[in-house]
Amino acid sequence: MSVPHLQAVLLGILGHATPSAAHVLVQPVGAYTLTTGRLWSVVGALLGLAGIVIGGLALARSVRRVGNGRRRGAIVALAVGLAGVVIGGLVVGAADGGPGTGYGIVGGYVDLVVGPIAMVLGGLALARSRRTT
Repeated sequence: MSVPHLQAVLLGILGHATPSAAHVLVQPVGAYTLTTGRLWSVVGALLGLAGIVIGGLALARSVRRVGNGRRRGAIVALAVGLAGVVIGGLVVGAADGGPGTGYGIVGGYVDLVVGPIAMVLGGLALARSRRTT
């Protein structure tokens, strides 16, 4: 049960809520309203996309053998991808409704797809940077 529903029930039980007050607490969310769930989904997706870009650049550098063997980009891609996966998992786990309810569940699933891609790219770049020629 979500917090607005719980508040409406508690106010109704205590007798302090009118039907209009209960309606205000349970209003649907607009399609373009930025709720906290949607905000966290966007943060996770941006982290995942940043991880993909950083991991791709690190992988390209490891293939070209440019640089002095730094693994920083690969490690950053792994960490950022993991952060995106964790945020996406938390958003999906905390969501009470499906798509369009304002809980950010669609973005959470996007995070769960984009984050592992960043982690794979970072892992490949890290594995290539460890090889000796």
